[in-house]
Parts: sequence; structure tokens; C-alpha cells
Amino acid sequence: MAGRITAVLGPTNTGKTHYAIERMLAHRTGVIGLPLRLLAREVYDRIVRARGPSVVALVTGEERIVPERAAYWVCTTEAMPDLGADFVALDEIQLCADPERGHVFTERLLTARGLHETLFLGSETMKGAIAALVPGVQFTRRERFSNLSWSGSKKISRMKPRAAIVGFSVENVYAIAELLRRQKGGAAVVMGALSPRTRNAQVEMYQNGDVDYLVATDAIGMGLNLDIEHVAFSATAKFDGRRMRALFPHELGQIAGRAGRHTQDGTFGVTGEAHVLPEEVIDAVENHRFAPIQRLQWRNPRLEFGTLPRLIQSLEEGPSNEWLVKGREADDLRALKALAQMPEIEDRVRHANDVRLLWDVCRIPDFRSISEAEHATLLARIFGFLQGGKGVPSDWLAGQIARIDRPQGDIDTLSKRLAFIRTWTYIAQRKGWVDDETHWRMETRAVEDRLSDALHGALTQRFVDRRTSVLLRRLKQKETLVAEVNDKGEVVVEGEFAGRLEGFRFRQDATTSPDEAKMLARAAYEALRPEFSLRADRFYNAPDTELDFTEQGGLMWGTTAVGKLVKGSEPLKPTVEPFVDEEAGEDVAEKVRRRLQHFIDRKVAALFEPLLAMGRDEGLTGLARGFAFRLTEHMGIIPRETVAAEVKELDQEARGLLRKHGVRFGQYTIFQQALLKPAPTRLRLVLASLWEGLAEFPESPPPGLVTIPHIAEVGAMAYTLSGYRPAGARAIRIDMLERLADLLRTHDSRAGFEANPDMLSITGMTLEQFADLMEGLGYKGEKGERVKTRAAAPAPEPKAPEAEAEGSANPIPEESSPIAEAAGEATPEAAEGAEPEMEVFYTFTWAPRPRAQHGRGDRGPRREGNREGGNRDGGEGGGPRRRDGNREGGNREGGKPEFRGERKDGGKFGGGKGKGPKGGKHGGPKHEGARQFEARPPKKDKPIDPDNPFAVLAALRDKK
Repeated sequence: MAGRITAVLGPTNTGKTHYAIERMLAHRTGVIGLPLRLLAREVYDRIVRARGPSVVALVTGEERIVPERAAYWVCTTEAMPDLGADFVALDEIQLCADPERGHVFTERLLTARGLHETLFLGSETMKGAIAALVPGVQFTRRERFSNLSWSGSKKISRMKPRAAIVGFSVENVYAIAELLRRQKGGAAVVMGALSPRTRNAQVEMYQNGDVDYLVATDAIGMGLNLDIEHVAFSATAKFDGRRMRALFPHELGQIAGRAGRHTQDGTFGVTGEAHVLPEEVIDAVENHRFAPIQRLQWRNPRLEFGTLPRLIQSLEEGPSNEWLVKGREADDLRALKALAQMPEIEDRVRHANDVRLLWDVCRIPDFRSISEAEHATLLARIFGFLQGGKGVPSDWLAGQIARIDRPQGDIDTLSKRLAFIRTWTYIAQRKGWVDDETHWRMETRAVEDRLSDALHGALTQRFVDRRTSVLLRRLKQKETLVAEVNDKGEVVVEGEFAGRLEGFRFRQDATTSPDEAKMLARAAYEALRPEFSLRADRFYNAPDTELDFTEQGGLMWGTTAVGKLVKGSEPLKPTVEPFVDEEAGEDVAEKVRRRLQHFIDRKVAALFEPLLAMGRDEGLTGLARGFAFRLTEHMGIIPRETVAAEVKELDQEARGLLRKHGVRFGQYTIFQQALLKPAPTRLRLVLASLWEGLAEFPESPPPGLVTIPHIAEVGAMAYTLSGYRPAGARAIRIDMLERLADLLRTHDSRAGFEANPDMLSITGMTLEQFADLMEGLGYKGEKGERVKTRAAAPAPEPKAPEAEAEGSANPIPEESSPIAEAAGEATPEAAEGAEPEMEVFYTFTWAPRPRAQHGRGDRGPRREGNREGGNRDGGEGGGPRRRDGNREGGNREGGKPEFRGERKDGGKFGGGKGKGPKGGKHGGPKHEGARQFEARPPKKDKPIDPDNPFAVLAALRDKK
């Protein structure tokens, strides 16, 4: 026997849900059905605070908390149990007209009754339908506590605080929240797809004032009691699952009614591209007058489980009452029809119990929303597990959950995982579907909690700028901001990160408005003023080991840029420009400048000490001193052809004085050996680039490389300053090139010679690479092939006459003798068809050609006091000598060579892979067919060239 039935109807913000909770707690037992899992969780928490968790149960499709002494049951409408409780309440009863879920609410309206009291809560639009379908019902109207008024259309940038902006798609909600983050400091996000844990965290962020704006879907219209003063619609149409349609006036009223809290008035309006509402709609919302609901969605609750066709037929049966209308085909019925068409399912469903089980499986909601076919496949698999009587296998279920239990990713990824875990949470709530129900319920709940926390964090990170929110709030209140600097240089304003002190410059964090940037900078510099002075003192007393220069001319203090090099009066005397904010003051800037200047001056003095010492040597006079000046001007390295005339004029004494300072007069380059080390090379490139005014400086090659790639876009002088000389496809280090030149001088370059292992070892090249290098130096390499020779066998020991006599009877065949093998004659094995092993060799001859560009090499090696194609003093000429004593293509005046530091491809200078594999070595005697060369017989004695580095040795020999 049912007790009193009451329909409590009225607009939103009338406290209907609160009234229902009070009425339920006045009874010994009670059940309340709510439209959303979010709302059910909220009501559950309120009752737990009032009565304790031991007597309150929570039952939804994905959550089940049922203590042994449960007296009050809080459920979603679909999950309401039939317990025979003293009290039953059904919230948002107007959802009986909802196309998707209406049949569930209508069934509860018709059948759910409390033993002593039944309450129906909702809109007045349901009054006529309830009166016609529920005999003996009493109606109670509850008036709104505050007024609701229309405020028109406003831009989001002008939206007042404590406002909720409503969108009807995830994309729209995210776009609005992103805009609010940039303009207002951020927003909380509430959607029906959020888990209760995520939704509560977002709502708490709004309620406690961390953000002043809320972006929500129409889920906000049901039961969420928040401190909202204004509701703005960003759209007035939505997709209802089948089509786009305009919102009904009562739907607009349901959502707009969330504006205003208790007795505080609220407003509603539109924003963005939403059109202004018609006058009649505005009037209906303001006065809560909507057209009554004429039809309720209905589906036959008396199902027949004899066979699948009979079950489907009973589900499609129409109503007999004029107030009821057959609802649209629900998801569970579509899933049932899809499974009924599968042959494997049709064959396995033979009894009523099978039909009932299949129907229970089909009622699993499609949380994943991938596709109907995908959902049907999953349901078929679960039905197969359950029909066997053993439930869903634990190992299979564990694998499915493990793939979801990953709290990393963006908002969309985490949202999808939350939707996926809801499927397994629902299955774990069904009795008998899994082996250990308690374990799997706890496991799925734990995964959902982890994903919910991660989603809340992702939403907050993307849509909330806490620093901006705090700054704007203080800016409006005209308060002084509190700022501080920690030991890491991080500047914190009002507890929020505002920027970083990098050296002596404040790098302000990204801001979104001029007002915010101005306030942030003012507060930050106020805190940084004493920090600038303290840091300048520490910097001035820092050792040189803490400072360094970059290859682009920057000056570093540890990992922080504190200045840059600037072109000075001389290449070796650069000046500095400190990086100091103007707000730091002139004293700080000057102290930083002096310390940087001291550092670079000492660095130049230390790395170029041999060069500077040579310039200070008063013993150098005349031509020697002039040449020392030229060498200093070129920072210790000069291509010989650019100073050929000066070198020719230097006598032996002058050269000796220069050699005392480490100057080496090489065939190709004149340089100081000590300045080829990596540290001087690195600084030399920076200073030369600075002097030439390059926009981008060439970088020094990695240390230890004998050769590096020759990049055409890099100027020849950049290679020279790096200590390399281009030759062919690669550039070779100048000191190793001089060692190679020493070896080449021992060979006859006119008749031709082959590369020996020593040459390949010096360059670290293969034979093919070496041939290209030699071509770049002015040699011509002729490639050939020959049978690879083997090492000759040792000569046999002389035998006694007796042994010779014995051996003469059995002589060694001529074709297999070592002599024949050494001569390359075919052995019997070779005669049988074995192909001999071939080897490649090159014959190099001097082939001078007119000089086209620096670094290609067009001079011959020195031989017997002279150079073939070179000049008399051992220097590198500019081609063959003419009768007038000059060289074709040479530079008699020693003009300045081209220096280009920028590269078209933007790559780094000298970026090679290091030296290549060493070339092969020739072992054993030469093949008879190979050409043999030897040096020419010595010519008649000539006066010894004083420029020849071997002149002293020759003089000592003559004394003997």
C-alpha cells in the first residue's frame, strides 16, 4: 500500500533537492533517484556528512558503495532498487519527455512508490502529465528565492566575474576556456562526461575563488548548486544525438535558472556568436512560464524472454495511454538487434536464461562511443565469457585495465581513458560477472581516481593561469604585490612564478595583457634591486674559471650570458658590452663591464702569449720586425703565397730570430705552432670574425682532426684561421700538411711516384681520399690496377755440395718457385682458373695549373734546394715562375685574402666525421709490371739556399 504521493514542482533555485533530502532523513529508510552520477555523488556526500557512511549507500551504473546497515540509498534513476523503502523520491521528473532516457523516468513515475511517502521533483511543465498518470497525487509549488533577469549580449572579455558560460560541445567548451585563460586568468570546466572526482575538483577551484569563471555544458542545469551570478549562452542550439536543433524554452530556463544563489538575484544572456533570444523566450525564462509537456517517453517494461524475436517484439510494443508515446530506439535495443544478427550468438541463445543474460549484457552503456559495430563486438565477447558460467576471466580483464591505467597524456587522451574505464567499472558492479567482485570494484575505482586526478591537473594546466588570475585580482584592488627572488634566480610574485633572473637581466614570463605585464615588471624589479647589487659583487670576485666566451662572441658566467664581445681598436684588443637591465643601475653595469674586460684581456694574453711576446721583442728589427707585425696582424697564421715577396727578402738571420719565437716557414703556410692548439684557434676565429663584422661566426673544428670536410660556402680564410688548408673535398691541418710536404720532397714528382703507407698514415685517409687531396695540392693522379703481389719467401740457405747434388735429382719446378711467384707468373693453381687478386694504385706527377682559388694547391715540392713549380726560397709560389721573376696567379703584394664566415646552408663550420680509415699498405716486392721510379742523380753543386731548412745540416756535413 503506497503512502502519500506529492509532486513538488517549480523553477530552479527553489531548494527542491534539499527538501527531498530532509524528507528522506525523516524516515527510517529511503531511496532517492537522481538524473546524473555527478549529482548522485553530491547528494551522497551531503547525507554522509549528516548521518555517517555506515547507513548511506551509493548505487550508480559505475559505482556501488553498499554498507551492511544501509538505510538510505542514493542512486541514479536507472539504478534505483526496488527495496520497499519507507520513502522514495525522483528528481528532475520532467526528463520523462527526454528522447534518450525518458522511458526510464516514465517507468519510475508509474511504478516507484514509498511505503509512507513518495516525492516527484521537477518542473511545473509536468503537472498535467503527473495528474493524469498518478492517482491521488498532491501538488506543491515552490517559488524561486531570487529574481532572474535578462542582461543581453556581452563579449567574453567584458564578462563580469562569477559567471558561467555554457557550450554544447567539447570543442566549444575548450575554446571558451582557453580564451578565458588568456583574458581572465582561467576557468573551471564542468561537463557531464567528467568523473565525479574531476568535476568536484573543478567546482572546488571555482567555489574557493581560484578562478572567477565556469565553462560548462548543459549538465550544469541539473542540481549543481554553485555561486553563479550570471549565465551566458555561447550557443542556443545543440546536437541531441540525432540532429542539431534549437533549445526549447524550458531547457533554456533550466540552465539559466542556475544564476542567483538563494536570495541573490541572477542574470542570463548570450555571448560569442549566439543570437539574442526572442522577446517571448526571454519573458518565459524570466517568469518561469513554459508550455506543458504533452507526451512522455515510454517503453514496455513487461519483457518476454522466451526467444530473441519475442524479446525484441516486446521491447517495440507501443503504449495504450494517450499521455505515453513510444520512445526512439534506445542504444540497448540497437545493440540487441545487432547481436541477434550474429550467427555465433544466434546459435548459442537457446533458452530463456540465455536471452535474459544477453539482454543484461546489451544494457552495458556505450561509454567508449567508438562505433556501434565495435560496441557490439565487445558485448558479444563478454556474453561468451558469461555464458560459460565462469564470468569474465581475470587475466583478460587485468590486461584491458592495464592498457587504460596510464595517467599521462593530454586532455583528450585522458578523457578517452576515463570513458574506457567506465565500461569495466560497470561490469565490475554486476553481481556474478567477475571472479572477485570486491577486488575489481576497488581496482577500477582506483584507476578512475588516478585518471580523474590527472585529468583535473591537465584541465587546470591548460585552462588556468594562476599567476595571471592573482595579478589581475590585486590590480583591481590596487594592492601592492609581494615579490621575492630565490637562490635559483626565480622571481615569485604573490606566490606565483613571474620570471627568472638570468645573469643581470630579468626574463619576464609570458603575459597576456599590457596591464598585467606592467604590474608584474614593477613588482619584480622592486624585489630585484638589492639582488642586482649582491650578484654584481659575486660576479666581480668570481675567478676566471667561471667565465668563458662562446664561438659567437658571447660572454658567459657559468651557463648564463652576461655580455658580448665588441670590435675594438685592434683585432687582439676587443671590448665588451655587458647584459645588464637598465633598472639595475649604472654602478652594477659598470662593475660587470670591468670584470668582463679584465677576463677577455687576460684570455687574449694567455692564449696568444707567443705572438704577443714576438711583438714585444726589441731584438727584432728591420724586415724581421715588419714580418712579425704581419704575422700578428693575421693572428699567427699566414698563407705563404700572400707574403711570398716579404719571405724572399728575409735573410737567414732574420728567419732565425723569428724561428726562436716558434715561427715555422712551411711550404704552404707560415705559422706559430703553439697557436694551432684548440683554445687559441677558438679565440682566433671569434676575434677575426668580430674584426670583420660578420653576422654569424664560423665555429672551430673539433680538436684532434687531421682533415675536415671542405665546404665551398665557407671562405678560405676561415679555414686558414682554423689551422687548415683546403685541398680537394677535404681540408688538411697545416702542420700535418707540412709533414706531408717533407715526405713528398723525397720523391721525383716529374717522373711520378706512388703513395706509401707513411703518407696515408699522416693524413689518415684511404687511397681514394688521398688521391683527391693530392689533386687539390696540384698533383695529377693516374689510377691503375695490377695483380696484388705477395711477400717473397726468404732466400734458401746455401746447401752443402752433397745436398746440392741430391737436390739436383729432384729440382723445384720453375712454375712453382718463389722467384716465379715474385715475378707474378701463374702458378699451377692459378693456371687452373683461379682469378688473381687485383689492387688499385695511383701514380702521382706534378701538374701545375693556373691558380683559380686559394687552397687548391698549385705548386710543386722542393727537390734539391729548389721546388718544381715553386719559388727558390722554399716558399709557396703562385704558379710557374715568369721571366720577370713574378709568378702567374701569385700575390706579390701580399693582399688580404677573402674571409667569409656565414654559410648558406646554416651549418657549422668544420662539421666532419673525423679522419677516415687509414689507407692500405703495400707489402712485399713490387710487381714486375709496375713502374719503378727513383730520384734523379744529383745535379752539380749550387750555392746552398739559405731559406732551405736543411741548409744547416748540409753545412755541418761539408765540415766533415
